[in-house]
Amino acid sequence: MEKEKASRIFSKGIITENPVLRLTLGTCPTLAVTTSALNGLGMGIAATVVLLGSNVMISLLRKVIPDRVRIPAFITIIAGFVTVVQLVVKALAPALDATLGIYLPLIVVNCIILGRAEAYAKDHTVLHSALDGLGMGVGFTMTLLCMGGIRELLGSGTFLGFPITAGVIPPMTIMLLPPGGFFIFGMLVMLANKLSDRKTKEIDCNACPIAEACTIVCDEKAGDQ
Repeated sequence: MEKEKASRIFSKGIITENPVLRLTLGTCPTLAVTTSALNGLGMGIAATVVLLGSNVMISLLRKVIPDRVRIPAFITIIAGFVTVVQLVVKALAPALDATLGIYLPLIVVNCIILGRAEAYAKDHTVLHSALDGLGMGVGFTMTLLCMGGIRELLGSGTFLGFPITAGVIPPMTIMLLPPGGFFIFGMLVMLANKLSDRKTKEIDCNACPIAEACTIVCDEKAGDQ
């Protein structure tokens, strides 16, 4: 039962509660940096590290931080992890740091990070908070990678810098511009909603104690028609 709960906490951030496509948080960096798959992947990994670290730290200190100053305390903790991540990126991947620009330090005020701290980490155990942060980070990273990959492929004919359709299909430059970003974002939101609604219905029906009776009634109605 505990393993099932842990897997559910982790997986909810991927589809059913995807921070970008379902909760519509962090849309500013999502649309700004996803002109390539590499940019999206880099931003996603950086945000995931901050999410994981801040969730764990806030969960550890949840009984120590006074309620009246919890938001400033959360922001201070998040800023500490963002500073470490930014310094590591500057040292190991200066080109990526230059490409992400201001959006890397702006992870401090990313709604996803503070939102998970306020909505989950401050009320749950370290393990569950870590799983929540990791799941939300993976969902965020997958969204950025998917958006960046589609926009890069259609707009430049490459994926992660490798030519795929370059020279075969004319690139659609609009996909690298804001209108293309909004279009791909809208399509992914629609797909996520469809998948999430279907998954929710399946879970509700399976968990329902009278699911078998409902099936019998539906079958009888179908026979009458």
